[in-house]
Amino acid sequence: MRHTSPFPFGFRSGPSSAPRRLVGAFVCAAVLGLPAAFAAGDEVTMYKDPNCGCCSKWAEHMRAHGFSVKEIGTPQMGAVKQAAGVPQALGSCHTAKIGKYVIEGHVPAADVKRLLAEKPAVVGLSAPGMPQGSPGMEGPFPADRYDVVSFDREGRTAVFAQH
Repeated sequence: MRHTSPFPFGFRSGPSSAPRRLVGAFVCAAVLGLPAAFAAGDEVTMYKDPNCGCCSKWAEHMRAHGFSVKEIGTPQMGAVKQAAGVPQALGSCHTAKIGKYVIEGHVPAADVKRLLAEKPAVVGLSAPGMPQGSPGMEGPFPADRYDVVSFDREGRTAVFAQH
């Protein structure tokens, strides 16, 4: 029996117009003088609880920094995180995929751009919990100091950035 999952973290994709979009993006980048690292549109697919507002605020932050974000509401966030390989201790309120990487929680766009530019051998990045003052978690309270950590398939972590 073949098992299919509603979550795309198997990183399979079907036929699409991706080659056409990619060529168009590179042409636009050349005309506008944009760096090639960001020419492909940096499409982010974000899974969130349908009732979460801070997740949409993080998506707005990412859009403001040049990313295209598709928001998918699901009540099964535990299954999404497990399929994505997010260690339980690094969990947050939303899980996103960009390229081959997983972004867990309120990771700043600058850290995601650095991840995409450096291409380290990790599964992804996490801003564990929901740090006050992180993108999408701004408010009247003082900002927390927090780390963005990278994680690999074995669950090893390392500090990627400090905020």
